[in-house]
Amino acid sequence: MSHRGNAIGTYFGKPIFESIELQNEPYVFDRIAQYEDDEFPLDRLSENEVLVEPGLIYRHKD
Repeated sequence: MSHRGNAIGTYFGKPIFESIELQNEPYVFDRIAQYEDDEFPLDRLSENEVLVEPGLIYRHKD
């Protein structure tokens, strides 16, 4: 993973980038994942979304 955009905040001491690149595909920050029952419910992610540590959800930039 490489970041492409500016840091727009932090979460658990790690930067939240406005955009990132995964396998040469652009993704934009969407939201912070909700932590439930000691895990992140991955079944709530859409097909065009990825979960990045420490619990950030990015969606594919169309």
